[in-house]
Parts: sequence; C-alpha cells; structure tokens
Amino acid sequence: MMIKTRQIVWPLAALVAALASTAVSAAPRPELTEPHLDILPRTQAETARVAKVTAAPTDFTAAEPFEARPAGAATVRARNDSNAFSQPSANISFERELQFKVGNGLFRKLWVSSPSSTLGSDGLGPIYNARSCQRCHLKDGRGHPPNGPKDEAVSMFLRISVPVAPDTELSEIETYLQGLGDDTPRTRPDPVYGGQMQDFGVAGHPAEYRFDVTYAEIEVPLSDGEVASLRAPTYRAADLGYGPLADGAMLSPRVAPHMLGLGLLEAIPVSDILASADPDDADGDGISGKAQIVWSDEYGQPMLGRFGWKAGAPTVKHQSAAAFAGDIGISSPLFAAPAGDCTQAQSDCLAGPHGDGDDRITEIDAEGLDLVTFYSRNLAVPARRDESDPEVLRGKEQFFAAGCAACHTPKFVTHRLADQPEQSFQLIGPHTDLLLHDMGEGLADNRPEGRANGREWRTAPLWGIGMTETVSGHNYLLHDGRARSLLEAILWHGGEAQAARDTVVDMPKPDRDALIRYLESL
Repeated sequence: MMIKTRQIVWPLAALVAALASTAVSAAPRPELTEPHLDILPRTQAETARVAKVTAAPTDFTAAEPFEARPAGAATVRARNDSNAFSQPSANISFERELQFKVGNGLFRKLWVSSPSSTLGSDGLGPIYNARSCQRCHLKDGRGHPPNGPKDEAVSMFLRISVPVAPDTELSEIETYLQGLGDDTPRTRPDPVYGGQMQDFGVAGHPAEYRFDVTYAEIEVPLSDGEVASLRAPTYRAADLGYGPLADGAMLSPRVAPHMLGLGLLEAIPVSDILASADPDDADGDGISGKAQIVWSDEYGQPMLGRFGWKAGAPTVKHQSAAAFAGDIGISSPLFAAPAGDCTQAQSDCLAGPHGDGDDRITEIDAEGLDLVTFYSRNLAVPARRDESDPEVLRGKEQFFAAGCAACHTPKFVTHRLADQPEQSFQLIGPHTDLLLHDMGEGLADNRPEGRANGREWRTAPLWGIGMTETVSGHNYLLHDGRARSLLEAILWHGGEAQAARDTVVDMPKPDRDALIRYLESL
C-alpha cells in the first residue's frame, strides 16, 4: 500500500536564518538552542542510520526490529498492576536508581501548612490543588475528572487568563514571538485568580472555587451500523471565593497526564521536531504543525515548548517547578514566590504562612527540585504488548493509512548525551511530533497560550496509552478526560485531524477494531 509521509519544510538552519533576519529590535534574535542538554554531536554515519531507522514502515506483515522496546534500552517489562508506570529506566545504574527512589519520595511527599515541626515539608498553599505531585499524577498515571460531587480522587483544575489590552506593554517572549510574525492573541493571568484556579485552602484561607462540570451525550453513527456516544462537557467555576471573574476571563480544564518517558521526550533533538513543522501547510496535506516557543525561566531565553497540553514548558525541571508553584503552592529556585499562584489582589493569601526563609531558602530547595526532576525524567515506558499479533499489525496498517502518523510521529532517536546515559541515543516510539495542531471546534478551549490559539493542542504521546486502565482504573482521555475510550478520543478529533477521524468513522468495523487493538498495544 502507498503511505504518504510528511515533507520536511522547516529544518533548524532555516528557522535560525529566519530568526536572525527578523528585526524587531537592534539586538540579534537568539536561536532555539538546547541548553538543558549536554549534547555529543552525531556523526554523518549516525545521521544516516537515524534516517533509516525512523523511516515509515512499508511492510505490515511483521513487527519492525526493536518495536517491542518503545524506550530503547530504557524500556521495562510491562507489569499487569497499578505500578506499571512507576518503574525506573531499565538501563539505570544502581547508584542512579537510588537518586530515582529519593526523588520518588519527594514526588509522593505530602506537604503541610506552615508553621510546622516538619520543617522539610511545610509551605503548602495557602491555596492549592493538591498536597503532593502523586495526588494529581495517580500512580504516575493520568488523573481523572469528577464522577460526582464527593469524588476525592479528582486531579483536574481550570486554567484561567484574560485578554491583553491593545496598549499593554509586551513581555520579552511576546516581543520575540511578535518578531516571528506570530499573531496569536496575547493573554495575562486573571488579576484576582492568577493563572489557574485552586480548589483548596489551608486553615483560614478559602478555596478559590469549586470545579463543576456537566455532560451532554452526543450520538455518532459509524460504519456497519455501529453507534458511538460522546459526552460534551460544560465547565463552570462555582462558589467563587474571591469575587467574580474578570471580564472576558477564559477558562480551560486540565487533567494531569501520565508521566512516562519525559526524559526521552526532552532529549529529542529540536531540529528533528522542527523538521515536521509546517505552519503554512506548504505541502498541502492539511497538516500544519506549529512549534510552541516559550520563555525559559531556567535559562533566561526562548526555548522550544515540549511539555503540557499546549507545550507550555520547555524542560522537565521547568514543568516540575511550575507544578510545585501552581498546584501545591510550593516555592522553588525557579519560581520563588512563597504564596504560589496568589495575586496582589489576594492580600491575605500573600500574607499567609509560608515555609521559605530557612536553610532551604525556598520551600523545595535546589537539591530537592533536581531529585524530582531526575525521577520524572526516568519514569520508564513499558514494553509493547502483542506487537506481532496479526490483528495488531492490521491495526498498525490502518493507523498509517488513515493519516494518524502525520501528527503522532511513531519514532525518533534521542541526542547522544554526555551525562544522561538512560536517555542517550535511544530509538524511541512515543507517537507524537510535540507540535501544536488545530484540533477543531469540538476540542477548542478558546484560550490562547503562547503560540497556541484556542483550537490548538500539542500532539499527545501515545506510548503507554493501552495501560491507562491498568494503572489509573479508568480510560478517561484527552486534556479534560471527556473521552471514556480510545474510540471516543478519536471521534473528538477535528480540524487538521478531521480527515483521519472521518476515515476511522467510515472504515469497516473489523479494521476499526484492529486500529483500537494497535493503540492498546502501545
């Protein structure tokens, strides 16, 4: 069969040249470099090998070499229990595994409010969404939306922002993006509620809101007489604790994603990611992936965004520190505000108890943040299951024929790294291009974030998706958990993915079932 592959239209050299020629100020524009990685350059022979092993398959009668190990040498045996996502990289050394376990302890640690006798664990809040990282990323897997008003296992919140007035002074990153010709509407955190809404508060501090969601069922007819049912959500910030939302406030729900393979995603060469970007759809295939570019507080420069539902974080450390600040109200060397997401309008929150200023300086110190980052980088990807099964192979063929691989890029090879042996030069199968794509009105949150407009989302990695229920006890998928199955998640695809979605709707039921089996094997 004929498989269409994406044209490479935006290599790194072209991007750098474009940035260098953009004159929004007298200062030269910085390149999208990778200061978080200690890179050993590839040889010409290695580059040729990489191109060969990452090429699209043409034979679907057998599994490809190494396909069973989606994280390369870091792949672990697939377990059949809820700890399947909590294993360290298979190629980790004994000494570094100890670091992983200490980081796991910090990831699971319950933070308490200040003042407290447990000086290493105080500083919670004053307002927060969870008391630990693990409370959102349950068993290092996905969170889920509420199943009822007293569901205590919810790991979901609302991001919030407001439009920027035309005469508002632009930030450094906004000026940078404007220089690239980016016209995505700019936003700011809500003047009262900040960048995300917290549904808990320590004693004496009210929560900001109560998360409220209702669903309406939508029937979708499929081929061969099959009918699927989707649930369309309506979200509301109820019982507001600090007054009304600002005019024009935009809310966007977020469910915690699983934590698999983050260090490997971080180690994919930026040039390989940008090679698939085609923001103007120059090749006319209907797919116009766009790179997210964000400001790195860690390195003080623009970087490629890789993590989060809209790729708003450039590194695992940045993502971890932002979650400590926004979700738990814990300060760190990267985000040192002791009151987390509290705003100037929340004076009692700013004046509330906090745990910094002792020997740690911030509530989690540099060593602790590094350990959590190391743990997050090394949460291992389980081995594929049934990758040689004939039905799985048939589903793989349908995956490519439907065009799913145009965004869910199956394979990359990571950088050679001097100090990260677990992630160094691994052939990986994350099934993502880490780019932003228009997913249509059905999934739109109508809230811009960086270069992502209100209809754009980062392509979610698919590795481990077939083990969601094993780890998390549910199959709630997408950014807000609305999809209750893989099929429902596919049927919500629109925009650039509309053609692929319609192909799945129209294909014979046996082929559609085989496609789902392939996804379950990832």
